[in-house]
Amino acid sequence: MSESNSQSFKSPRFVLTLVGIIFLAGIISVAILRDRIVNQQFRSVSVTGQGRVSYNPDLAVVTLGVQIDKVAKPEEALNQLNTKVNNIIKAVRALGVKDENIQTQNYSLYPQYDYKDNVSNVSGYNANEQLVIKVTGYDKDPGLLSKVIAAASKAGANQVNNLSFDASNMNDLKQAARVKAIQDAKDKSTVLATAAGVKLKDITSWYENYISPAPIADYSKGGMGMGGGAVAETSAQVPSGSREIVIEVNVNYNIK
Repeated sequence: MSESNSQSFKSPRFVLTLVGIIFLAGIISVAILRDRIVNQQFRSVSVTGQGRVSYNPDLAVVTLGVQIDKVAKPEEALNQLNTKVNNIIKAVRALGVKDENIQTQNYSLYPQYDYKDNVSNVSGYNANEQLVIKVTGYDKDPGLLSKVIAAASKAGANQVNNLSFDASNMNDLKQAARVKAIQDAKDKSTVLATAAGVKLKDITSWYENYISPAPIADYSKGGMGMGGGAVAETSAQVPSGSREIVIEVNVNYNIK
């Protein structure tokens, strides 16, 4: 090596340049290492499990309505409404329905307008009241619900707006379905991981979706549910049978 080259390596400028390169390389290495530590690429998989629990409802809730149309005076409309509602309450009480299981949901009074030659005039008054009636012991006596609807219609109810079935231990039933859903997800994850040739680590999260039972409807026969129309006095035919709770759980796993 010539003396000039040897002197250039020893010059302050060369030394500073070399130190700068080493320092920059260190910064880049630390940045790459930090990125790998902080921004790790987690691999994960989601599996959906489903849990089903069958039950026989022991509660039935029916919403009955009384509609009064086009009465000359508002007080007359309310008098007719109150008379029919009181008769309905007496009728269902006679079948064993307790007072705490009879509730008023809506109560309204409003004018009826007729239009002629683009002019509106009050032609009468309408009144409406909704009663929510809870029938207990449905699993032991399913026919009681039909009797309640028939007795209420005979006493003056001319609307059936809703009918639902429930269980007094619904929270316990949902929990049982939840546990089944998680177990189903775990079983599926084991099979899928084996097929994919991977191993699963811990569960990172999960969420559930409650699928409510299909509602029961169609009371058109005999006039039930026909707002303001006449209701047949024959015994209403109400569907019965077991119900099913369905809960889906989506479970997220980390892959090793």
